[in-house]
Amino acid sequence: MSLEQIIQTVAIYAIPVIFAITLHEAAHGYAAKMFGDNTAYMLGRVTLNPLKHIDPMGTIVVPLLLYFATAGTFLFGYAKPVPVRFSHLKHPKKDMVWVALAGPASNLIQAILWALVYLLLIKLTISERFFIEMCQGGVLVNVVMFAFNLFPLPPLDGGRILVGLLPWKQATALSRIEPWGFYIVLGLLLTDIISRFWMHPVMSVTYWFLDTILIPIRLLLQTL
Repeated sequence: MSLEQIIQTVAIYAIPVIFAITLHEAAHGYAAKMFGDNTAYMLGRVTLNPLKHIDPMGTIVVPLLLYFATAGTFLFGYAKPVPVRFSHLKHPKKDMVWVALAGPASNLIQAILWALVYLLLIKLTISERFFIEMCQGGVLVNVVMFAFNLFPLPPLDGGRILVGLLPWKQATALSRIEPWGFYIVLGLLLTDIISRFWMHPVMSVTYWFLDTILIPIRLLLQTL
């Protein structure tokens, strides 16, 4: 991949990635505040300012190094986690599910919005490659974040959702994995286990869901 192609790719994905990360983390903080924990709000993390959520190493350095090292075939990164004191929630075990779900839900909503903008551009016969590919990238980035964060292992959102849904004994056992969860997830990524057995199936279902709910919009645009 040439330097020019790399610059074009970064330019296309920059805005979708920033929005995806910022809204994901802000959604966690907002949900936590709604359910009784003001920690993130007091620290200024319930905001759409991306600088509050970007982790210099995890959001910029690691993804870029992996992108260049693997010629774009492998990409991984993370944002600065929103601090949540689950003990401050009104109903900690139950509310944990909603706080964790808020992040992936924000990505699903963004995927829908990017898809709507894409359909509108097509309807208006706007064929500018940059905007078309940005919309496609916006859908892809958010579908990837939605699927990945739902992987059922702490500290990912899916793991916290599962902890909130399981009976106390099983939930306690699963929550003890969290200190090593990041390294386990990274190992599963490097061995392609998550991609093959989780990401691909979940992303396929998510794309099917998006296509299904957008059918009325497509039909409406065809009549205009």
